[in-house]
Amino acid sequence: MTKPPIIGWLKRFWVIVVVAVALVAAGAVVGRLRTFFDTDQPLAPGVGHADAIVAFNTKRVTYEIVGPQTATGRISYLDVNGKTLEAGFTSLPWSTTVTTTAPGMLANVVAQGDTDGLVCRILVNDKVVDENHAVGRDAQAFCLDKAA
Repeated sequence: MTKPPIIGWLKRFWVIVVVAVALVAAGAVVGRLRTFFDTDQPLAPGVGHADAIVAFNTKRVTYEIVGPQTATGRISYLDVNGKTLEAGFTSLPWSTTVTTTAPGMLANVVAQGDTDGLVCRILVNDKVVDENHAVGRDAQAFCLDKAA
């Protein structure tokens, strides 16, 4: 009596059949678990279980340049996005304030004037975090705070 052709085929490829059945079963279990725990929803504000991030810690970063009242010159400083802004001054003191709710900000100011002395300051929420005094002909002052 001859063996049915299916038995001969199973003897040769039984490992492949077992692996295929195991993969299908594992896929079904994982799919069921994903829908059971509702993890197939994207994590975005207002969708699923994610909460919207609310800004709560406002920082005021103030750049100040101090020197003789009759001094004139140029200033470069960074805004809240790290973009360089330029300004000129025809008298001192000079100051500008930027406000952010970001956890950190790179604050940088450079000033050069036609005077023998300049002072630059960076204040975060009215606390001095960096101050630099420059003396000499056409003084240039530079202040930097990496974690304003």
